[in-house]
Parts: sequence; structure tokens; C-alpha cells
Amino acid sequence: MPEYLAPGVYVEEVSFRSKSIEGVGTSVAGMVGPTRFGPTRGKPEVVTSFNEFQRVFGDLEDLTFDSTNPQLNYTALAAKAFFEEGGKQLFVSRAVNYASPTAGYASRTDSNNDVTFRSRFPGSMGNFTLEVDWQDSENLLLSIATSAPAEGDIVFIKATGLPDVAIANGALDSARFPMDIQCLARRVGSHFQIIGDLAIISADDATPTTASDLVDTGNHLVIANMVNDTDTTISYTRVTAKNPASGALADGTAAVLTFSEETDLSDFFDGSHWGTLTTLYGTLNAAGTIFTVDSSGLNAGVVSPITLNLSALASAPSSVRAVMAQRSFSLSVHNGGKDAPVIYTYGPINTAHEGKGSLVEMVNPNPDKKLDKLTSPIGVTFDSSIASGDVIAALYDMFDPAAMSPSDPLALDGPRYLISMTGGSDGSLPVATHYTGIVDEVNGSSGFAALEDVEDISIVATPAAAANESSHQGIVTELRKHCRKMRYRVGIVDSREGMALSEARDFGSLFDDSRMAMYYPWVVVSDPRGKSDTIALPPSGFIAGVYANTDVQRGVHKPPANEPVVSALRFAQNINRFQQELLNPAGINCLRTLTSGGNRVWGGRTLSTDPEWKYVNVRRYFLYLERSIEKSTQWVVFEPNNERLWENVRLTIESFLYNEWANNRLLGTDKTSFFVRCDRSTMTQNDIDNGRLVCEVGVAAVKPAEFVIFRIGQKTADSNG
Repeated sequence: MPEYLAPGVYVEEVSFRSKSIEGVGTSVAGMVGPTRFGPTRGKPEVVTSFNEFQRVFGDLEDLTFDSTNPQLNYTALAAKAFFEEGGKQLFVSRAVNYASPTAGYASRTDSNNDVTFRSRFPGSMGNFTLEVDWQDSENLLLSIATSAPAEGDIVFIKATGLPDVAIANGALDSARFPMDIQCLARRVGSHFQIIGDLAIISADDATPTTASDLVDTGNHLVIANMVNDTDTTISYTRVTAKNPASGALADGTAAVLTFSEETDLSDFFDGSHWGTLTTLYGTLNAAGTIFTVDSSGLNAGVVSPITLNLSALASAPSSVRAVMAQRSFSLSVHNGGKDAPVIYTYGPINTAHEGKGSLVEMVNPNPDKKLDKLTSPIGVTFDSSIASGDVIAALYDMFDPAAMSPSDPLALDGPRYLISMTGGSDGSLPVATHYTGIVDEVNGSSGFAALEDVEDISIVATPAAAANESSHQGIVTELRKHCRKMRYRVGIVDSREGMALSEARDFGSLFDDSRMAMYYPWVVVSDPRGKSDTIALPPSGFIAGVYANTDVQRGVHKPPANEPVVSALRFAQNINRFQQELLNPAGINCLRTLTSGGNRVWGGRTLSTDPEWKYVNVRRYFLYLERSIEKSTQWVVFEPNNERLWENVRLTIESFLYNEWANNRLLGTDKTSFFVRCDRSTMTQNDIDNGRLVCEVGVAAVKPAEFVIFRIGQKTADSNG
């Protein structure tokens, strides 16, 4: 009651009309069954296309239970059929049978247990191949020829025709000159000093000469820099690594040094470390002059770090060497082997062990966004003791050595950095109890229990149930219980493959219920996996799509029959009229190939023996009316229970039913097709005293023209009849 305490004008909003009822949707389907991937618990998420289904629940490949023979992935194939037949919204609850909550997950860990990759969900599809694509893929090497190296510069010297005045050690016999020298040296004043005491020297008199022969008694000076002779040629080459586009180098930047052909550096370094090589793993310094060869196991045979002055690479052909930084990468997830399609890519990722952009942050095992929890296929965890540099070492420990060192280094694909995950499995074959699921408000419900959290579902199917004869009846029983519990749902029952007519009749007779509809036989389609020409599938996925499409195109009052199964090539059994005469009275709906109509749904009955609920469209239309009225009259609760409320309720429902009649969904005229009573004739004083409002609604539903009969007889020309 508003209060008026001060003089003034008061404007108030009031309603002079009854509230309207909006019809609920009836085309949303729910599906329960095993898949190759996806969440096993929690409120199901809607998928609106088969591509979206694949991102969450995996592909069409076969399932393998208990390492036995593969079984067709009926749930995924049924989901595909649902969308092909016109379905728009599908909720999927995955049924699984694992020995423990942690079973079935694929993973990969390095030998030091620093980094662990784990599939987001259990399943055989989780045996992914991960591929690291380094983002700093540019060759950082710069080769600079200089005529006057600066003090302290380390350069590679190639000198030919050196006279004796070019050598600081006067003890050498002049008969040995001229000399040719190749060496790595540092500029010291006006002279150079050989690094590592290694050089390639050839003397004019062919007398063996080593680097130690060239130095003076102080072991300082080697080659004079003051040579002015037309017969002498000296070149100085300095090789460094430039800063990549992603930012300046820092000490310890991970890098890889590669050669397109086998190269031997033993002439300029300790020969015990080198033979022929094509790839070296290590780090660069900030100046880009030193490459430190890793000794932690990345390089076979290297037991202690090796300092490599990059200028020594001037001895190798410039067209076949490269150094690339390895500090930023993307991570691609292949659905299977290295040549399988990429289903997800993470990046850019750095090699740090913590912080923004690190592997554990970019491939979060517990992402905040629900979409990432559903579609991100893997997660990464780090050991608590992980330190700087451990990430890249762990990655290299997990890389496939054969892919890193291809047999043909000049091949176009080149080295690939691949990590194979293993251990993913489909568990055991789910049975009735796994379809039923459990109610768990903390960890999330499963099976049919998970579908209870989605009120929009009106069609439910279990296509994989029919593939297992031993548990088929039990699963359909659980489906029936679920539909009765949720009230406004209809379950689609599959016959088993190859069932005889008598078997189909007997099976259908076990479920006398208007909320159940059974279809026979299976549907033959082209094999979308490409493994065979055709495969046979349970009909429920197709029929759910037909239901949904019919509801959208015509309305739930229209029987979902005499509708084409557009993706069917044929049906597993060719049912004729005489065979259907055995099945139709038992409520078994046949799928038939008609000479004038193609592959069609040729039945629209429920499994109920109650004549009132014989037809699927009548049952579903009443469920639609009931739920629409229930959902749109919640405002009535706790309103004053008097004549004004009764009148409002009556007018609200009458307006809704009049609109249904106007849309040709009811039989009769606007006066005879329905009635609504809500007054003293429907309620006793005891009802009113106990807070009950009773409203009676009668509706004349439209039945399908299942049997079309034309009576034709002869007439004579002079007959008046």
C-alpha cells in the first residue's frame, strides 16, 4: 500500500490486463553416452553444431573399451546426424566407466619430473602429439668482414702467402715461408693471439708446423698486423648473433645452432668434443659472440659445457649454418600423430619457469573461463622446485629425437620438436548405472543426473545403448525413469541392430509409457570416418533431429512422421507394409524407403497402450502446454487467492489457448476447442483455506491422419446418388 505523506502529485504504474503466456521451446535435445573426450561431470554445455561438439567431446574415431575390439563412436555419430537432420541445440552428458577418478588421462613428464603435460579430460583421444614451433625462427648470424679488427675482437683469420716478417717468433726458419694460416684469434695491440692453440698451417717447405711454433717465448704474439705485401692476402671475419625481432639477447638465451650438412670444427677446438655435427643446443650470451654448448644431455657425448666463439663458424660454408634463439614458441596440439590435424594452438609462450607468458600460465591446468575449461585440450603443471632453465631442458628431454634429427636434413620439413602423450584410454564399456549417473553438487553430476540441471531439454536419446545387448534394456529403463521424473521430456528408444520383428515387438512391450517412442530399424549412411563405404547407426540421433526440425518448421503439434531422413542412404532392413502391420499396433515406428517419397519416418506413435496418449505429437503437445502454463504463471504464487486472481488466471490461459487455436493447433471452433475453469466450481473452501488454487483446462488436440481412407464406388449414369 503506497503512502501519501506530503501534498503533491503521485504517478503510479498499474496493469489493467492479464499477464501473457509464452510458449516454451520444444526442440532442445539431450544425449547421454560415451565419447572420446570431454567433461565427465558438471552441468552440460549446449553445442549448436557438430564442429562445436568435436571441440568439446572429440572426434568420430572409434572407441576402445578394455583394450578390446574398437566400437563405433555412436554418440558422436548420432550428434552429427542430429545436426544434419535439422537439430539446432544439443546438450551432451558423457557416460564413462573408469576404475578410479584419475584413470584414463593421457600425460607426459620429463625424466626429472619438472614439467608434466596432462590431457584435460580422460579418453583415448587424449594421446595427443604436441609440437613446439619456435617463434624466433630468423637466422641471427651476422658475418662481418673487416680490415681492421678492434682491440680485443675475436675474428677468424685466413692468411695466404705470409712472409717471415709477419711472424713474431723469429726462431722459425725463413725457409718455411711463405705460410698459409687459418685460425681463430684475438686482436692484442698490433698483433693477434691464437685462441685454443689450434690452427691450420701449411708451410712452403712442407715442414709440419703447429700453432705453438708461431708464438714467442712469452706465448703472446702470433701474427703481426703490419704486412704490406702484394703476395700476401689476409681476411678477418667476425661472426656474431644479432638481436632477434622479439627483443635483445640476454645472457643464457636458449638457442640452437644448426648446419645443413655435416661440419667438423675440431681444427679450431679441442678435438675430443667434435666429430661431424648438424645440430647443437645451448645458450647465447648477451653480446651474441659466444654460444655455450649444453652438457645436460641435450647434446650426445657432451659431458661438460663447451664455449664456442661464433667467429669460428667462418670456417664453415656461410649458406648452411644458422643460429636461432629458442625463448618464445607456440604449442600446437595434434589429434593423434605428427601428421594429424591441429585442434588447438597455445602461444606465444616463453621458456621462463614462472610469470606472465610462461608455459604453466599459458597452458593453465585450471583456467578461469568456462570456455577454456571445455575446449583447451591439455594442461601443464610444474614441479615446486623448478628453476630457471629447467623448462627448456624438460622440453628437450621430451622431444622425439628422430623428429629433431631427420634422416634428410635438407628435406623441406626439417627438424620438428614433437612430444607424444600416452596413457589415455576409454575405460570399460558404460552400463546402466553409468548412464544414470550420480548427483554431486560439489564435483558436478553425471549421466542423466547432469541433464536434470538443464530445464530446456525436451528430447532425450541414448544412441550408444543399443550397441550393447546386455545393458540395453537397463539403459532404456533409466531413460524412462529420467523422462518421468523430469515430466516434460520424451525419450527416443533405439532398436538393436539386426533385431527381428518379433524381438522389436517384445522389446517395445517392456516400456508401456507415453513418454517413450521406439524406432526400427537402423539407418545406413556413408561412413564419415572414411574407413568403409557405409555404416549402420541407431535411429535416435536422426529422429531427434527430425523432432527438432519439425518443431521449428511446423510446430510441436505436427506429428514427426512422413518426414525425410535426409542423410540416410537406406535402412538396414527394408520394411514393407505387411511387416509394419505387425509393428505399428505395438507402437513401434518404422523407417521405410518409399518408391515415391524416399527414406522417411513412417510412424508417429508412443509405446503407451493408453488410447489418449497413442500419438507422439499429442503427448509432446500436451507437455508443451503444461510446461508453458507452469513456467508463465509463477507470478500467481502467494498472490491473494480471491475472485480477482481467479479471473486473471482464467483470462491468461484463455488468451494463450486462443492463440494456439488461431494457429490451427487445436480442433474445433474457438468456443469448442478448449475451456478454462477457475472459480468456486473448481475449488472447495478447504482448498482455499489450505492455499490451493485449482484451475481446470480442457483442450481438443489435433490427432494425426494416420490412416487416410477414400471410399470409392461405382455409380450409374442415371443415378441421383
